[in-house]
Amino acid sequence: MLDTVTKPASRRIAWQNVVTVLGATVLIGAEVFGAAFAGGWAMASLFGLGLVGEYIAQTIFMLLGLVVMVQFVRGGMKIEPFTTRH
Repeated sequence: MLDTVTKPASRRIAWQNVVTVLGATVLIGAEVFGAAFAGGWAMASLFGLGLVGEYIAQTIFMLLGLVVMVQFVRGGMKIEPFTTRH
């Protein structure tokens, strides 16, 4: 009986995909976090929340922006996989 052992396929990093997703993340992230910062300031001004309320609103919007960015990167990794079998 001759048992053959198959060697697992090696995985290589697809740098072009990594750079594409990271570049898009920087671009979209700047807009998301800029909008979160401005939105927190605008909401605090609109409702007269004061300086502490402004910081709280900005923090909440920044955290929501962080959730959006994590989902964006996950989606980007599904479309542009970071590793390939070789």
